[in-house]
Amino acid sequence: MTKQPGAGSTAGETTFTIAGEQIALGESRDLSLPVTQSFSGTDVSIPLRVMRGAQPGPALLLTAAVHGDELNGTGIIREMILSPPCELIAGTLVLVPVVNILAYERNARYVPDRRDLNRSFPGAVGGSLASRIAYAIFQGLVLPCDYAIDLHTAAVGRTNFPNVRADLTNPEVRRIARAFGCPLVVGSAGGKGTLRRAANDASRPTIVLEAGEVSKVEPGVVAMGLRGVRNVLIELGMALGERERPAYQARVDRSVWLRSDAGGLLRFHAAPGEVVEKDQPVATCTTLLGAENGVLRAPEDGVIMGLTTLPSVKPGDPVCHLAIPRRGIAPIRQALRRLPDESLHDQVLGELASSVAIDEPDDEWV
Repeated sequence: MTKQPGAGSTAGETTFTIAGEQIALGESRDLSLPVTQSFSGTDVSIPLRVMRGAQPGPALLLTAAVHGDELNGTGIIREMILSPPCELIAGTLVLVPVVNILAYERNARYVPDRRDLNRSFPGAVGGSLASRIAYAIFQGLVLPCDYAIDLHTAAVGRTNFPNVRADLTNPEVRRIARAFGCPLVVGSAGGKGTLRRAANDASRPTIVLEAGEVSKVEPGVVAMGLRGVRNVLIELGMALGERERPAYQARVDRSVWLRSDAGGLLRFHAAPGEVVEKDQPVATCTTLLGAENGVLRAPEDGVIMGLTTLPSVKPGDPVCHLAIPRRGIAPIRQALRRLPDESLHDQVLGELASSVAIDEPDDEWV
């Protein structure tokens, strides 16, 4: 059953105003939103596509590349434009393939003032460059919409198994987080200054997808992202059809970082997305001449949510981000045994594992 969106609802409106333009029902338009100026004094704008169904409904904002080198989300939005996974029958879909346009143009993560745009929301009129850009985006894109999905990847040198991060204490956030259909749903309010926290504080229920690596458009991640967006559109009554379920869906309220105790070169024994048991080897550190210099083991049962892709480490470097599912790993193992051959879940696992070489541990752990 479709529920009514919260503050700022556009559900009953026949026209939708964004970036200074009014978009009618059934219309699609390409627009641009000025966010700052260049050294020459000319406007710097971000491109966006606005698509409206034939019937009134909520407005869903889809953003990517808030960090300018995180391109999987940009690939997801491009496919949403070129090959929509469903027909939009109601409401408004606002697609922003690159939010941090200045960083994107430089193949960089941060804006030129070296600040993190995703720690600058909701921004300020008279603030730093990052703060001013955040303000323009928040006022011009976030506030006109009712819901948002912000697409991210892991940071440089890491990869993330697809997971949704959401403030699960908020019923509407929890609703779209579950509907998206990621295997892992991580409960967290988000850091101060993040787009999703600022949006949620402004009563625009927002979730984040974390998936894959920087500087890549990975096919499995794109497919999982498209499935998730379609699921949310169906949940919000903006599209018809049945939601596609993930292989499993586990709530995660706690996670731990596994850090290397030694310096050297890693041999990985587990891949992103793999279910591991307590004491199972995750990676072995060796010297450059191959002598063992420590084995990193899972401190408890969990799912590998993030993994470094850089095999060289120093003591204290993060190696593995382990998600601890609320209900343990037994239900996950049972669900995975029921998976059909060549599932999307297996495709994603295979692609992410291609970033690291996986070896069997020497101690024949079972």
